[in-house]
Amino acid sequence: MERPAWAPRSIDISVPSVARIYDYYLGGSHNFEVDRQAARKAMDFMPGLPKIMQANRAFMRRAVRHAADEGIDQFLDIGSGIPTFGTVHEVAQRIRPGARVVYVDHDPVAVAHSEAVLAGNPDTGVVAADLRKPQEILASPAVQTLIDLKRPVALLLVAILHFVEDADDPYKAVAELREALAPGSRLILTHASYEGIPLPAERAEGTVAVYKDIRNPLIMRSREEIARFFEGYDMVEPGLVPMPHWRPETPPEDEDPYAFSGFAGVGRAA
Repeated sequence: MERPAWAPRSIDISVPSVARIYDYYLGGSHNFEVDRQAARKAMDFMPGLPKIMQANRAFMRRAVRHAADEGIDQFLDIGSGIPTFGTVHEVAQRIRPGARVVYVDHDPVAVAHSEAVLAGNPDTGVVAADLRKPQEILASPAVQTLIDLKRPVALLLVAILHFVEDADDPYKAVAELREALAPGSRLILTHASYEGIPLPAERAEGTVAVYKDIRNPLIMRSREEIARFFEGYDMVEPGLVPMPHWRPETPPEDEDPYAFSGFAGVGRAA
């Protein structure tokens, strides 16, 4: 297997990666055959997976625009993945020139590619770190330099918490981040769930099994369990809803049925 020029020497290109599988679903080019094989296997059970990812990205852009319109000019995107069209800094800096954005991921390809894309943009930074270790993220030079934690920040946790197992206590990590943020900060979040998938749960479980096989378990949580991540936040209207229902710009009834899989919401720190 040939290693493309953009792939860091340190990564094992024979092992699939969640960030690169996501990139493949979105039509990106920063993925390997091993990622494409895993993605196609998952799509055998849920052919609408790319539609779910597109709905995630569309929600993320609407939520970032909302935060920027509300005066927020600092964004911390954890589990940011491989940059594709319409990333957080593009959306935020269009509305608020000079808005500061820090991207965080633990996937070396995502980090290396983010650094390449952001070279020459002084208002952005990249951190190689893991959501399960919030203090490492908060203490990183990029966060310390670019983000003023005494002012409101929009914290993005888009399509990441469902990769954190209960044993790693994702609620604790989210609470630690909330405690570090100023009042008026926003939590922008999406999460996978069996609720809303236009398939019997048994069939969707086939996709979950594929992620388990590649040692990146996909944890499907209920709406109630997802709502717990917003403890300490006031929900922004319309609350925790399927992605196409969060402040839509086009009629939700025109969306693909798969776009309604899982939940999205924005909370405002009291």
